[in-house]
This record gives sequence, structure tokens and C-alpha cells, in this order.
Amino acid sequence: MRRFDSLSEREVLALAIGMEAQDAQIYADYADGLRQEYPATADLFEKVREQEISHRDRLTAMYREKFGEHIPLLRREDVRGFVFRRPIWLMRPLGLKAVRKQAAAMEAEVRQFYTKAAQRATDIGVRDLLNKLADEERSHEELAEELGKKKEEAGVWGKEDEAKRRLFVLQVIQPGLAGLMDGSVSTLAPVFAAAFATHESHYPFVVGLAASVGAGISMAFAEAVSDDGSLTGRGKPVMRGFICGLMTALGGIGHTLPFLIPQFHIAFAVAVIVVAVELAAISWIRYRFMDTPFLSAAFQVIVGGVLVFITGVLIGKS
Repeated sequence: MRRFDSLSEREVLALAIGMEAQDAQIYADYADGLRQEYPATADLFEKVREQEISHRDRLTAMYREKFGEHIPLLRREDVRGFVFRRPIWLMRPLGLKAVRKQAAAMEAEVRQFYTKAAQRATDIGVRDLLNKLADEERSHEELAEELGKKKEEAGVWGKEDEAKRRLFVLQVIQPGLAGLMDGSVSTLAPVFAAAFATHESHYPFVVGLAASVGAGISMAFAEAVSDDGSLTGRGKPVMRGFICGLMTALGGIGHTLPFLIPQFHIAFAVAVIVVAVELAAISWIRYRFMDTPFLSAAFQVIVGGVLVFITGVLIGKS
């Protein structure tokens, strides 16, 4: 790996050509990855990509004028001091804020490169070009800010952020909430039936653990095979199934763990408190992400939970 100050003027130009070509491809990948969900941001990256191509062409013309046709392959990875960038295919699905932040870092890094390269350049034509490119990279940041302000004023960023929120709700919150509700409510009956039938801590724990794990596996498979997400936008079925199954198991295990306490009455009291916390958490999630009035969400969840709890108690006492 070479140090930047050891590069010749010829190598600096070759490196700059490679950087601009790489950045143009990165911006094209950003635009492609964001086009469907965030078209405004994709348009911004497309404009910047066109400017990067223009920079590459001007650098190439200067190189050929000074050093001939052959351009050696120099990359960021060959020179110390550049920030490592994860390949785009490892970043998918692309996050809106992460991509904007990465793009800003890219422009700042390239601008700094041109500024330092211009200070070392001995050829007047090369120095002038590098200084101009440094100024234009600075204008890229200003262009992004200006377009961002215009789109913010027009409500575009708000719409894109809302679209991002809807995807998060669709792909994460909904399957997680379905699992949490199923695990928290459906396991109440067997756990408390075993508790009232035996008045011991061991059996409710065993029953609750088995019911929670079994329900988690069942819900994971049910969610994963419900649809492939290609038409509904609900994301990858395996991930949805994992989220749903995990939250189902956690919902049941929450009020099962107190029965690890040997004293039955203490374990029972703690389990009831945990159930109340679980139901309150479900109500809050429905209120926060599903646009359900909190009192309405609490009433629906509590009524369902109480009915299942009573069912367990009656069966356990029978």
C-alpha cells in the first residue's frame, strides 16, 4: 500500500480517474437501490453521478494530454489514508439516512484529496484542474443541501421518511406485534391452569416454556409461508418468520420465568405483574405504530388477556 505523498503526478491523475469512475458507479447503485421507495433521493444521486462522469472525462483528457494513452489502474484501496467503504451489495436494503451520510462523507473525502493533490502538483494545467475539481466537489455538497432544502420545503423528504416508516411497520412491527400478542395472550391459559391445578412453581414453568417455544416455532412457520413479500412489500419471509417466532416465544416466556421462584405465591404474584406489563406494552406498540387510540388498544388487549386468564384459572380449578 502506497503513501499519498509518494505518488507521482501521473499516478495522482490515474488515481483520480479511478476514484471518479468508482464514485459514479456507487451513485448509480444508490439511485437504483432507492428508486422504488425514495425517488427524490434517487434523482439527486443521478445528478451527482452525471457530474462525477464529467470529472472523470476531464481528468482522462488531461492525463492523455500529459502522459499518453495508457492509464495505470490505481484504486483507493492501494493508497493509505482513504476510508474503507463497504460494497453496496452488502448494504442492501439501502437505508435512506445511511446512504445520505455515506454520500456526504464521500464528497468531503474527494474534495480533500483534490485540495492536497493540487498543492503537490507542479504542472500548472494539472494544478488548475485539480483546484477546479475541488471547488466542484464542494459545490456537490452545496447542491445536495440546496436540493434537500427544496425537497424538504415541498414535503418530499417527509414523504420519503413516511414511506420508510411504513416499510418498517410492515416488515418488522406487524410480524413482531402479531407474535408478541399471540405469545403473551395464548400461553396465559396453560400457564395459569397448571399453576392453579398444582399450586407449585415447577409445573407452570415447564408448561409455559413448552407452550412458548412451540408457539414460537408454529408462528414462525405460519408467518414465513403466508406470502413471499413480492407483492405486499412485507419483506423477506424468512426474516418476518424469525421476528414473529422470536416475539411469540418471548411473549410467552415473559410470564413463565417468574415460576422459577420456588415460593409459589410469590412466583404467581410476579407473573401477574409481568402479564400486566406485557399487555401494557402491546397496547403502547399498537398506539405508537398502528395508529390505534391508546385507550381503545388497551381495552381490546386487556379484555382478550383477561378472558384467556380466566379460562386458565377455571380449567386449573376444575
